Amino acid sequence: MKKFKKIAAVLILALGTSLTANAQDTKDSTSKTGANFGFKGGLNLSNLYTEDVDDENGLIGFNAGLFLELPISSSLSLQPELLYSVKGAELTYDNAFASGTGKFRLNYIEAPVLLRANLTDNFNIHFGPYFAYLVDAKISNETDGGSFNFEEEIDNDDLNKFDYGLAVGLGIEFDSFGIGARYNYGLQTVGKERSFLGQSYTFPEGKNSSLSVYATIKF
Repeated sequence: MKKFKKIAAVLILALGTSLTANAQDTKDSTSKTGANFGFKGGLNLSNLYTEDVDDENGLIGFNAGLFLELPISSSLSLQPELLYSVKGAELTYDNAFASGTGKFRLNYIEAPVLLRANLTDNFNIHFGPYFAYLVDAKISNETDGGSFNFEEEIDNDDLNKFDYGLAVGLGIEFDSFGIGARYNYGLQTVGKERSFLGQSYTFPEGKNSSLSVYATIKF
């Protein structure tokens, strides 16, 4: 998790530098005046972070959806997106009773609203908030011997249906095709606070954290 935070810090600093340079940008003659629409999709490496989170417990999911690029100037644009994104966590265990893998999947409809800075014709960085709605959640277990395998849905009422956080990333584009990477840092606890025998608890108490890689096609 610390390495993800360092990546995010570097990207945020680069974005601030770009915004300062944009104030002196005079390349109006080359500015793009039309909006661009496109599709995007890729993979997520996600986790539920706490203070003691282990980066090795990452779950591989996917992201797919639509984006709209709305130019503000020759080097700045607003980029809202609408995505289906699979997040969660994975735990591999090996003890005297069993060994296997447990997976906790959270399926979201996600809407990032990003400020995008085009540093060159082919390279951009972007930053902004994201908002997400929990569609459903599943927990599964797969043991090496197959003796304790299951998959079942989790009642959405036991989890916070809305998630939100910050996103920062970078992209490389070649005409209508592009690739990119993005880190999402969740600010909402996934589980709701509950009370049992007079004691309060939250399960799961972690917040979403995901590193995404993706490809885009722009029209």
